[in-house]
Amino acid sequence: MAAATAATPHSLLLQRPSPSAPRAAAAAAASSIRLPARAARICCAAVAAPSASAAVSAAGDRGIYNFAAGPATLPLSVLKKAQEELVDYRGSGMSIMEMSHRGKEFDAAIKKAEADLRALLAVPDTHEVLFLQGGATTQFAAVPLNLCADPSVPADFVVSGSWSDKAFKEAKKYSAASVAWSGKDGKYTALPPFDAIKQNPEARFLHICSNETIHGVEFKDYPEPKNKSGILVADMSSNFCSKPVDVSRFGVIYAGAQKNVGPSGVTIAIIRKDLIGNAQPITPVMLDYKTHADNASLYNTPPCFAIYICGLVFEDLLAQGGLAEVEKKNAHKAGILYDTIDASSGYYVCPVDKSVRSLMNVPFTLAKGGDFEKQFIAEAAKEGMVQLKGHRSVGGVRASIYNAMPLSGVEKLVAFMKDFQARNP
Repeated sequence: MAAATAATPHSLLLQRPSPSAPRAAAAAAASSIRLPARAARICCAAVAAPSASAAVSAAGDRGIYNFAAGPATLPLSVLKKAQEELVDYRGSGMSIMEMSHRGKEFDAAIKKAEADLRALLAVPDTHEVLFLQGGATTQFAAVPLNLCADPSVPADFVVSGSWSDKAFKEAKKYSAASVAWSGKDGKYTALPPFDAIKQNPEARFLHICSNETIHGVEFKDYPEPKNKSGILVADMSSNFCSKPVDVSRFGVIYAGAQKNVGPSGVTIAIIRKDLIGNAQPITPVMLDYKTHADNASLYNTPPCFAIYICGLVFEDLLAQGGLAEVEKKNAHKAGILYDTIDASSGYYVCPVDKSVRSLMNVPFTLAKGGDFEKQFIAEAAKEGMVQLKGHRSVGGVRASIYNAMPLSGVEKLVAFMKDFQARNP
């Protein structure tokens, strides 16, 4: 019986230890433990994983097209680079997830990321670039706290969708915010002529959301504040780095990274330097732009890995030829999808005015109704096209086709749309 017990791999864990048993006997029993043959086979199976990864590399994609609004698809080349460096970052013997954010390796990474972003957007020296936390939603409060001397200072908002509406409601707590124009009555399917924006000439800033992720409405140009000393502020979360932007026109640009330039966890803010340092006294230290500007985005531990990935994405965008080339690719992808919708004889319907349709987020419905939309989304998922369900507040279908969505993904989607229409007339 004792011999049989000793041969069982985990018998020492299962038995109650005997106080009288000599330590030598326990050591001898432990040394006799041998892994069964099946454990060796498991190890072999694990070793086979790299060959699967190599197959993905050879194919050039992962067999899945992710149309999610965010976190969204990232360039495969970026993911592979991160995979290569995950365990040992550039000979440091550490992962970038492990190392000090004040060490030389990460210091070089964040400085390179900032330099590349400045090159992409031609950010002038008059503006700071900050890597923050809390998502763009935190900036809904940070903007009025930093720009308005007290809560009585007026500010104007163009409410073109759900996100600019949320920004307005939050800003009311810290400023005398008012709606200069709202697209709510039109179900957020249009943008105003700029002279229709009823601005307060005393407003400290004019806030816009440059691209509404949920409703698919995008500014093609930008209004000017009526107040000559007023500040143009933009939430650019869902079209940040998708096209060139004249940063000098803006006092503040902010964007969550998880759509076009990185994973979730980091928010990028580009702020005119003369606007920093005048926050309301009640401003929390982490919402004061001066805190982060004075400490080069390192006041506390930043989202290091997310910033590192953003840096890799910036390198990739520069390698593509910069944002002018990226915009051409995005316009081509969106054009294919919108043309398919418009040529469907009403089978598919995009409610957004053509002049302001987003190149990033394409919402549409099926004229045959909700059941067909559910069927469409389910069948598309089976074909490797996932996350096409529209936002819960509006329903329908939404295809988010950010920078990293390859042309092949859009081509596959439109082929499926045509086939689905033919099979379900």
